[in-house]
Amino acid sequence: MNFQSHNEGRVASRGGILAAADRIAAIVTRTPLLPVPATGGRVWIKAESLQLGGAFKLRGAYNRLAQIAPEQRAAGVVAFSSGNHAQGVARAAGLLGMPAVIVMPADAPTVKLDATKALGAQIVLYDRRSESRERIAAALAAERGAVLVPSFDDVDVIEGQGTVGLEIADQLGRAPAQIIVPCGGGGLSAGIALAVPDTQVVVAEPEGWDDMTRSLAAGEILEVAADAPATSCDALQTMRVADRTFTALATAGAHGAAASEAQIHAAMRYAFGLGLVVEPGGAAALAVWLAGTVPAKEGDTVIVCSGSNVDPQAYARIIG
Repeated sequence: MNFQSHNEGRVASRGGILAAADRIAAIVTRTPLLPVPATGGRVWIKAESLQLGGAFKLRGAYNRLAQIAPEQRAAGVVAFSSGNHAQGVARAAGLLGMPAVIVMPADAPTVKLDATKALGAQIVLYDRRSESRERIAAALAAERGAVLVPSFDDVDVIEGQGTVGLEIADQLGRAPAQIIVPCGGGGLSAGIALAVPDTQVVVAEPEGWDDMTRSLAAGEILEVAADAPATSCDALQTMRVADRTFTALATAGAHGAAASEAQIHAAMRYAFGLGLVVEPGGAAALAVWLAGTVPAKEGDTVIVCSGSNVDPQAYARIIG
């Protein structure tokens, strides 16, 4: 089974997110909603960096894997990821007694490679500039008869990620005015947009990799340029967003903003001052808010910070 056939005729929905919340409740951490100092209690950080595995990815991974039929589980799963989805899938597979193979870029942070191996997954490396992780993963899944679990282009994955939005509204006791979300392929932001339809969703991306931002502004999907600049946001280096994530965000009226490397590193230092370790990609939403690119609105603004899987030496340089 590949992800196209699994998703055939299905569209992610708020009802699916509610079902996912029940399915994953005993597995994931209900992460805290922290007030940002000196904002009058109207700006909050949703600390998904404190999620099990250091990122929100376990939500979607477990929601997807838990629905694989028992007779299919022995063949396992195949996923592709720079590290956070890799760990989410590896952890979910371990909990469900399934083997996992993860296609990861050769330049992924060592901390992410090591953590994925420690969870029992087999890793296959690729060159993100010259090879297609989707083609490699699809071939491996076909060869093994395994289930392919993409990082964002999957209904169950999107619905699992959308539980972040449900938690935010429940913790506040109301839907916030806006939620600012780090965006790679758009699984988290699309899920949140479906979960809290009355909330303005703003996607945050690194400069040069802001394809969802540009796509939403243009009304059509635009890919990342072949000569995109280097970025420390390895988790957000998606060359093309998915039709289903783009459509969900466009339908919800979402828009986006881009952050520079300097702004992202400043956000990491700010988060550190609050007691949070946040990797570059996970700090993108905080970066655009601190830079004033996305100002606070009347009502609550929630900033999603995820994840915490950053190379210790690189982190020390940035924080120092």
